[in-house]
Amino acid sequence: MRAGVLGAPIGHSLSPYLHRAAYRAMGLDGWSYEALECDEARLPGLLRTLRPLRGEVPEDEGAWAGLSLTMPLKRAVLPLLDSVSELAVEVGGANTVVFRDGASHGDNTDVYGIERALAEAGVPAPRSATVLGGGATAASALAALRGLGLYSATLLVRDPARAGETAGVAERLGMALAVETFDKLDVSTRVDLVVSTLPGGAADAFAARLARVPALFDVVYSPWPTSAAAAVQTAGGTVVGGFAMLLHQAVRQVELMTGRTDVPVEAMRAAGEAEILRRAATRTG
Repeated sequence: MRAGVLGAPIGHSLSPYLHRAAYRAMGLDGWSYEALECDEARLPGLLRTLRPLRGEVPEDEGAWAGLSLTMPLKRAVLPLLDSVSELAVEVGGANTVVFRDGASHGDNTDVYGIERALAEAGVPAPRSATVLGGGATAASALAALRGLGLYSATLLVRDPARAGETAGVAERLGMALAVETFDKLDVSTRVDLVVSTLPGGAADAFAARLARVPALFDVVYSPWPTSAAAAVQTAGGTVVGGFAMLLHQAVRQVELMTGRTDVPVEAMRAAGEAEILRRAATRTG
């Protein structure tokens, strides 16, 4: 069986290390997982060439079991699939495609990854939350917050006029969303939880102000800790890094693609952490 991750660029992805570790520990010797360079223009053609699972022959090693997707493919893939989960529709993106019985099904495991990462760190269900950034991960963060019982949140972005898609996600989720600019961060940090979906280094300028929050979930995983995470940790707050989200969303993907629930979380965690350390040593060496 074959599986893989699509994106452009894709060479940096940790997904192959996580999924391959799972296959080894589960004894799935005939399974492979590869990184495939693919942008939005190539996505329709690539999906047509993949050979989905053929019902009665699940051991066909040439068949594709599923795909992991990075942005912007998470949104672009939706109209290309035979079916899409309700959650993926609400969030407006599928990071997972499963091929089964000759059909393609889209799902979103990013939301699960965020929920599990917060639970693993012991972060209690927040009574209030602020999300930094307005992209696809922010949309998944809103869905995770709703899953934790929160039906209102604040979204901080550079330009509120460009946050329309994320505001639409909040509406589909039944959440009240206040959209503000980053200069309102002083007020918005008086909350239980801040979720930063900003790229590496982008939240560093807010580190001193973020230090006041009880809990910070920063989607960056390398280099770690970020300045914001270090500030919160020093002040005694709880910090959750992006690797935990990446790990748990991959665990759920393995479940969906293999149809098994005995996914070796710790083996996957060890493989991912080892690769992060290897890359860090390469950069500093």
